[in-house]
Amino acid sequence: MQDQDCIVVKIGGSTLGEGDSTIDDVVELWKRGMRPVVVHGGGKTISEWVAKQGVRSQFVRGLRVTDLATLEVAVAVLTGLVNSNLVAEIVRAGAPAVSVSGVSDGMFSAVVQDAELGYVGRIETTNPVPVQVIVDSGRIPVVGPAALNLEATSLSDQILNINADTAAGHLARALEAKALIFQTDVEGVLDMRGRIVPQMTKRQATELINSGVAGGGMIPKLEACIESLGGTKSAHIIDGRVRGSLVKCAEGEPIGTRIV
Repeated sequence: MQDQDCIVVKIGGSTLGEGDSTIDDVVELWKRGMRPVVVHGGGKTISEWVAKQGVRSQFVRGLRVTDLATLEVAVAVLTGLVNSNLVAEIVRAGAPAVSVSGVSDGMFSAVVQDAELGYVGRIETTNPVPVQVIVDSGRIPVVGPAALNLEATSLSDQILNINADTAAGHLARALEAKALIFQTDVEGVLDMRGRIVPQMTKRQATELINSGVAGGGMIPKLEACIESLGGTKSAHIIDGRVRGSLVKCAEGEPIGTRIV
């Protein structure tokens, strides 16, 4: 489903907070006639709520280990609390926005990725229609990451937790969006000497992962960028803490790291 005016923006808890300009930048994109699609994470909020339940968060290769208790919290927080708050912020900032979950109309369908990770999904199919309908109506979709479990055995496991970075990559590819932009809390992708890499190919991104230069939460971001390039023109990892960086990136200014 080609939408070369669409820009998929992935935002996370690390770039949102008091005084942050991410929402203002998203609204500015919309005001300038672009068609932003927001995919959000919420790992920090999930960890806070999981801790309230007396459960310690664990991660493997940058992905959250999700048992049934954590799954319930993750789905409630991501598709409810965080999603609704973001929609409210965008509306208050002057643009129309609509909540949508990754399970809506089967947007994402997945299977369990790895028994070691628990109820974390590997996306098998992506249906961009629910998002495209919202975009075509002139509004901003705000997507909470979750997926239908193709291997569900009961009501308790019919939804899987999916990494928001991964979801953004698959959605950008399915939409054949103009660009995928990650708002992060770093200046871009760094090489082994700690210098920003302004541009790299898919092959170079893969080498950074395999060599261990890229680690932790940067791994799913780079993997999502590589995934998205099956449909998008370019993928970007930029510093979302800098006011106006999202708009500058969307308008073609060289900022952060561009993957092509």
